[in-house]
Amino acid sequence: MGVPLSDDEQRILRQIEEQLQSDERFAQNTSPAGMYRQSAKTVRWAGLGAIAGLIFTVVALQIHFLLAFGGFLMMLGCALVIERQLRAIGKVGVQDLAASLKNSRISAARMRDRFPRD
Repeated sequence: MGVPLSDDEQRILRQIEEQLQSDERFAQNTSPAGMYRQSAKTVRWAGLGAIAGLIFTVVALQIHFLLAFGGFLMMLGCALVIERQLRAIGKVGVQDLAASLKNSRISAARMRDRFPRD
């Protein structure tokens, strides 16, 4: 199989592992929720873009149909971005994001219960 590591190499490997475990930013980025955070943010912005495109289309229909068609193309582009990002996240990623959102809501409720406002 492979060559066993020397004592010095094992010590260096343990040091690297300890540093990675203590690095909170690394832990957040490699957690299941952290891995999909950027895609989820892109989906949110594209959703807002699609809503803005719909509003623009409705308003532009009163001005000129070609202007409204531009709004439709904007909505279509946003829908394609959403579709691409959701495919990148995949089914497991969507479940992980839903679980992390549920956990964050639960922890927020616990904080509100623990520290009530006067």
